[in-house]
Amino acid sequence: QVQLVESGGGLVQAGGSLRLSCAASGRTFSSYAMGWFRQAPGKEREFVAAISWSGGRTYYADSVKGRFTISRDNAKNTVYLQMNSLKPEDTAVYYCASKWDSCSGYRCYAEKYDYWGQGTQVTVSS
Repeated sequence: QVQLVESGGGLVQAGGSLRLSCAASGRTFSSYAMGWFRQAPGKEREFVAAISWSGGRTYYADSVKGRFTISRDNAKNTVYLQMNSLKPEDTAVYYCASKWDSCSGYRCYAEKYDYWGQGTQVTVSS
């Protein structure tokens, strides 16, 4: 069982930055792919970014490419999402997710995660 706890959400003005963190329990963190997803009110949850077990591969949704950066520290069992140039449309609850990393492409990293955190609210004001 993997437990995930997100932190770092909050209220920020458009153009600002936030850094989300996701702390994971378990001794096999370094074998897991990690992803960030978000869900805005009235909308379906959507993929934001993902990172492979080693950190060597990263994937991003087109809507955040060039503005968000995903990274991980396997020694700290933590994955991060640095969000820059935030826009009001980035407002959502952000979720961290994990799964055993047997992926080999964007589609695999963007879906079907097994473990989820409770989410952290990000609000971007205009």
